[in-house]
Amino acid sequence: MKKWLLRIGGLFLLLVIGVLFWIGYNVRDRHPGYSKNLSIDPPQAPAPLKAGFAARKITPEIPDTWKDVDGDAQFHPEKGDIWQDGNGNGRFDGVWIAGFHHNRPAVGIHDDLWARAMVLDDGQTRIALVVLDAIGFMHDDVIEVRNRIPADLQVDYTIVCSTHNHEAPDLIGIWGPKILKSGVNPDYRAMVIEQAAGAVIDAVQKLRPARLRFAQDLESGKAWVEDSRRPYVLDAGIRVLHAVDAQADTTLGVLINWANHPETLWSDNLYITSDFPHYIRKFVEEGITQNGKTLLEGLGGVAVYVNGAIGGLMTTKPEFPIADPFADTTYTGATFEKARAQGAQVARTVIQLLNRNELPTVEKAGIQLRSQTIFIPMKNRNFRLAAALGVLDRGFSGWIRLRTEVSAWTLGPASFVSIPGEIYPEIVNGGIEAPEGRDFDVQPVEVPPIREMMPGEFKFIFGLANDEIGYIIPRSEWDEKPPYLYLAPESPYGEVNSLGPDAAPIIHAAVQNLLQQINGNVSFR
Repeated sequence: MKKWLLRIGGLFLLLVIGVLFWIGYNVRDRHPGYSKNLSIDPPQAPAPLKAGFAARKITPEIPDTWKDVDGDAQFHPEKGDIWQDGNGNGRFDGVWIAGFHHNRPAVGIHDDLWARAMVLDDGQTRIALVVLDAIGFMHDDVIEVRNRIPADLQVDYTIVCSTHNHEAPDLIGIWGPKILKSGVNPDYRAMVIEQAAGAVIDAVQKLRPARLRFAQDLESGKAWVEDSRRPYVLDAGIRVLHAVDAQADTTLGVLINWANHPETLWSDNLYITSDFPHYIRKFVEEGITQNGKTLLEGLGGVAVYVNGAIGGLMTTKPEFPIADPFADTTYTGATFEKARAQGAQVARTVIQLLNRNELPTVEKAGIQLRSQTIFIPMKNRNFRLAAALGVLDRGFSGWIRLRTEVSAWTLGPASFVSIPGEIYPEIVNGGIEAPEGRDFDVQPVEVPPIREMMPGEFKFIFGLANDEIGYIIPRSEWDEKPPYLYLAPESPYGEVNSLGPDAAPIIHAAVQNLLQQINGNVSFR
């Protein structure tokens, strides 16, 4: 009897050791010792600028399609949903759409997904930006993109952003067929990494002498987005960088910065699409036509859409109306017609801004850049569990903390700040509150607002830049426990998809430090 107990105990101990090793492997640091702490000042004599733009597709293949018989946007063959074995391997190979809920495989492709890149060069420093039609792209994968850009291309700093598209394949892991099964296809992720790096390579090879034009409309965008959580603060300004070939006088590319969740198609959509960014980019490049008639001429080149401060969250719910800018029609619901109208509204604003003759323009300017690797504790227990089980394919750097990154840079009359997640607009624009019912008895911590510290006339915020850590919530608005904010009957949405209440103060302090350096008031924390 004693021998059996010893054997059982030994097997149990081996099992425990095996599980611990498995968990340790899942949360291992994928890039130990990695950091990106840069301090680059502009050249003493401004040099002629160069710009390059490129785009590569990251559209997935859909090997197996299916019919949603009961209309619940979830794959349940046991309830009568029908599927076709397109590749003949005897199993259902779903492309799991990220956002809203798990078990939402795609039935087809509506429009292509893209990795779209912009490279700027001042003769001394070369910065690359590549934006993916994805719900998010984690820092470990960003490092892989950087590692695939040849050193001889002399790219000093690469920023990889996601549009936060809710109608694209899962690249995070938490929207698979089941709660504890990842939705990431490793082959697809590898393809995205290669195409993202490839887009940067293509953009470098297309560098041309350029003049950069800047424009913004800080009011019109308020009509096409709503805030779904108090305090109601938007990041609705539309900011634009227009790169023109200095010799050919043609458009090289257009960078468009506006903050809204690309989820206008909402949770029942089963087609791969880039949502409203598709229409923004298409219309800015090609113009807008209707019934064979050109309503607005396009600008040509490559359009790059980058999201802003979308926490809170900035969205377009099905009941939110969007008017067609060229027809007496207003759309509600979750339709492609509505997404098209939304894209047309933003594109029209961009084109009209850039059709003005007098805009701030630079042909010679220097890039000033600061970037910093930071570490944030992962206090979200669900995220910890997902990481331990390998559902969230993310390594820890130290004891249950994540490595991530912030950056700030300037060029001419513009400044740019990169944030590694979905930051609440009140941290960026001001308006943080300390409502009754908050979990922490503190006044607003993340002050002054980030844009108040940014130099220049045009202040771009790049959200989901170089990472996706979830919502970045002001500490004085953090609320998981009753009583709830503003004495509401239920807790607000946001905390469930955040690393924790430390994320916002750490990120704000790091950005403040970088901007103080850029503004000449150097401070190290």
